[in-house]
Amino acid sequence: MTNPVTINRRHFEDLAVGEIIALGHTHVSKEMIITFARVRSVSVSSRRGGRQKEPAWRAGLKRMADGGLSLRMLVDTFLGKIASAGGLGFKDLKWKTPVMVGDTIGGTVTVAELRRSASHPQWGIVTMVFDVRNQKDKPVLTMRLTNLVECREVAA
Repeated sequence: MTNPVTINRRHFEDLAVGEIIALGHTHVSKEMIITFARVRSVSVSSRRGGRQKEPAWRAGLKRMADGGLSLRMLVDTFLGKIASAGGLGFKDLKWKTPVMVGDTIGGTVTVAELRRSASHPQWGIVTMVFDVRNQKDKPVLTMRLTNLVECREVAA
């Protein structure tokens, strides 16, 4: 049965190992980082028992902002166009180079593995390798993401 919500999106069968998805580019502004910090500061400060002022905390927040921007790029260019049911997790996350205000980040995601779910044949599991770089072509972030994608045809 065809899902009317995802009928016009790419499905598991439409993806290929080795496919490279260009993420486009995003210019990082001071406002972007401040907005992200405001959203995160409430939950971070309440868990920590007050506002943290250590450089490590600020650096961690900037890293989360870098990751958030990168994932937003992935949703806009790829995940929002496939019959994705959500992420299953990530591994091998590496923060390579700090992203600074004024930097432009971009990169690619490569489909590394495709397999059907053994227990739920209506779903495919897609593993992607994420490579984000700055305007100087220095690596910013790398990781492997796994995502659940609807199959058009249910395997027998």
